[in-house]
Amino acid sequence: MQNTQLDLSPETEQSSNKLQRKLKARHLTMISLGGAIGTGLFLGSGPAIHNAGPGGAFVAYTVIGIMVYFIMTSLGELATFMPVSGAFSTYASRFIDPSLGFALGWNYWYSWAMTLAAELSASTMVMKFWFPHSSSFLWSLLFLVVIFLLNYLSVRGYGEGEYWFSFIKVATIIVFIFVGVLMIFGIMNGKPIGFKNFTVGDAPFAGGIMATLGIFIAAGFSFQGTEIIGVAAGESEDPVKNVPRAIRSTFWRIFLFYCLAILVVGLIVPYTTSSLTSDSVMVSPFTMVFKKVGLAFAASLMNAIILTAVLSAGNSSLYVTSRMMYAMAKDGLAPRIFAKINKRGVPVPAVIATTIVGMLAFFASYFGDGVVYIWLMNSVGVTGFIFWLGIAASHYRFRKAYVAQGYSLSDLPYRSKWFPFGPIFAFALCFIVLMAQNYQAFTSDHIDWGSVIAAYLGIPLFLVMWLGYKFIKKTKVVPLKECVFDFDEHRKATMK
Repeated sequence: MQNTQLDLSPETEQSSNKLQRKLKARHLTMISLGGAIGTGLFLGSGPAIHNAGPGGAFVAYTVIGIMVYFIMTSLGELATFMPVSGAFSTYASRFIDPSLGFALGWNYWYSWAMTLAAELSASTMVMKFWFPHSSSFLWSLLFLVVIFLLNYLSVRGYGEGEYWFSFIKVATIIVFIFVGVLMIFGIMNGKPIGFKNFTVGDAPFAGGIMATLGIFIAAGFSFQGTEIIGVAAGESEDPVKNVPRAIRSTFWRIFLFYCLAILVVGLIVPYTTSSLTSDSVMVSPFTMVFKKVGLAFAASLMNAIILTAVLSAGNSSLYVTSRMMYAMAKDGLAPRIFAKINKRGVPVPAVIATTIVGMLAFFASYFGDGVVYIWLMNSVGVTGFIFWLGIAASHYRFRKAYVAQGYSLSDLPYRSKWFPFGPIFAFALCFIVLMAQNYQAFTSDHIDWGSVIAAYLGIPLFLVMWLGYKFIKKTKVVPLKECVFDFDEHRKATMK
């Protein structure tokens, strides 16, 4: 392997206005554990169980969880060897095609910028649970200021904010599962429930295989955000040690916080309960379980937890979008102004630009009937699966190029297991789910083309960016023997 000498110490790195490695092991671990826990689990699990039955929902979340696990191990190998904030854009550009890196980078930025706007909207609805006659504008502005300041002050501000947001969510899930298991075995709240709700009606697989497949999409959306650790690796204190540690916790997070939580809900709440279809916190399956044990303020408690999840998503949205914009600007894929960093290591122009875009998208819902905003959000729906596809493909090409250029796999600081099955399985399943979303629109007598266009809008937008850049810049797929490995970045990450 080539030997590159670096004249870079931790002190000079801190003083050269670069991104600073200030995310500690506990930050990365908690970001990994709680990063993807949000309204998709707290509210979306109810409709999933109602539509597919407890068994169908459990199978769907388990299969998608396996897919996400392989995506994360692929990302772990890439991010440990080459921890950069541009992650998906940089890896795709280096190991596949610069045009794909361009499209994935802007796809990722757009997805999370719109998510920031959506979380601002969600925060107002959460607060109106307690203050029904309060101003939506004031709540959204207040939370935007909080999120902006957490990201503006330093990367440690983001890390601390996300640490405590995630800690609250993780603690809630653990308590929920503990209480649920006690109820199932009759230790708490009377007679044991057992598995009787798995035999109600058509349970455990209500609606058959098609209903279960339909939940694959909802489950996939619930897992989005797990890949944030790939971006955070670029500012981790010791990515070679901390990133693999966080990645290894992914399996247990998926099993405990998703699969086991879905199983507990399915065992306690009959899938025929009509209120499971609601997205109200009052009838969230988590609220229903806590109420069953006599917790009088269950709804207020879960509303506070959901507010935490909303703020966590907004905090992460601003962080990952600013880092992606910064990385693309450094690679010449975005205006150079966004590559500027202040003395605290924060890409301020990128943070401000994303804040403005997110705020404008949010305000769009106040004009007319909000159609523009709704379409923007619909186009975001598929983006998570697109950049997951990009991660799987980038890892496959990375490993092939690494071997083709004569490097030893034993030198990799973290090696993904089950290669090449892992990335191939993840790519294939992700592609199937992506293509099959909203399949119901094609099975009815009259196709609702408006629904179809809204569901698939993100795909042509991605293709336009990918093929448009490829046509303009005349880029080509990078041959395996010409892929560039950033050993300087790797050695920089291992320095003490």
